[in-house]
Amino acid sequence: MTLIGNKVVSAFQQAPAVVRFNGDGSDTTFALGRTISSVQDILVSVDGVVQDTSAYTVPDGSTLTFTAAPSSGTNNIFVYFLESTRGSITPAEENKGNFKHGGMFRTNAQSLTSNITILATENAQVTGPLTVASGVTLTIESGGRLVTS
Repeated sequence: MTLIGNKVVSAFQQAPAVVRFNGDGSDTTFALGRTISSVQDILVSVDGVVQDTSAYTVPDGSTLTFTAAPSSGTNNIFVYFLESTRGSITPAEENKGNFKHGGMFRTNAQSLTSNITILATENAQVTGPLTVASGVTLTIESGGRLVTS
């Protein structure tokens, strides 16, 4: 199957960001608010004119430094971040599962120690013997299903 457009990635990505600055005719440095690895990671425009990378540097990765001060104006300096940022989502501990030997074996507890309800719209499975601790309630609503093996 042929893909057109952006390549498929296996991590969550945030769309490129845009920041704007006000030029005052004298300041040459502007804090980007994030770190980039090279000037190729941004597109810079002043007064609607895209700037060549020879017009600025980013010496520390986070400070845009122009070779000459941009003109005065409100939001007349536009920086578009071309590199997508990657993020991750960490599931809650109870949703991670317990695996051993590189995922070959999944393990689960043998004793239920807190109240739980299997909803009418849910199916649940427990592997191995299950002991419900004293004073703990396991409720399976009508339509719900619990399978033990």
